[in-house]
Amino acid sequence: MTQQSIVLSFLAGYVDTVGFIALFGLFTAHVTGNFVLIGSALASHSNGVLIKLLAFPAFILAVALTRMAHIWLERSARTPMPYLLLLQLVFLLCFMAAGCLAEPVSNTQAPLALLAGICGAASMGVQNASSRLILQHLTPTTVMTGNVTQLVIDLVDILRGAADDVVRQRCIKFFWPVVAFGAGAIGGGFAYKHLLFFALLLPAAMLAWLAATEYLSEKTGAGSPSTL
Repeated sequence: MTQQSIVLSFLAGYVDTVGFIALFGLFTAHVTGNFVLIGSALASHSNGVLIKLLAFPAFILAVALTRMAHIWLERSARTPMPYLLLLQLVFLLCFMAAGCLAEPVSNTQAPLALLAGICGAASMGVQNASSRLILQHLTPTTVMTGNVTQLVIDLVDILRGAADDVVRQRCIKFFWPVVAFGAGAIGGGFAYKHLLFFALLLPAAMLAWLAATEYLSEKTGAGSPSTL
């Protein structure tokens, strides 16, 4: 479970950074952060407002779609997680394809650039929804503020000698996703610098691997990794 949380956290940091660098400061994972950027852009009359405005409804629709897919898959007696990972993968590949076609991305209102932002936000919307619907037992993988807060609280208790085994285990649980998110953010920045939108091939491969692992685990009767 730690492995899955680490992979998804790395992926979120990576994709969020690629979107931020490539698409005029767009947050795809931490989508509410775009409200701050929208306010700043409106106050300074700068460009890039439209793509941030469109990201929010795209995120909401992706969450709604994930919920409906989750309900349908459960009623069909199928393990939802591999299929939701594939749904996220489809949106991520559309993000990459639209971005590649839009290059060089210089116009903040170019249709392909807007489509890339919409697909990126939708991809991370699926991950956010999956975390709430299926992976509640995991550390949140897309927004790290709460994770860092809990991690610091637990570290203080450990240092003052007031922590039991539960607190120590929780500290480990929160520590590695935070590190993975940071590593993903750094990796995404350097990857985009050299590969542009083809940098998204790495998180796409990671999603494909997670989906295959979940699916094969279900088929072999070992139990879905997301429920172990």
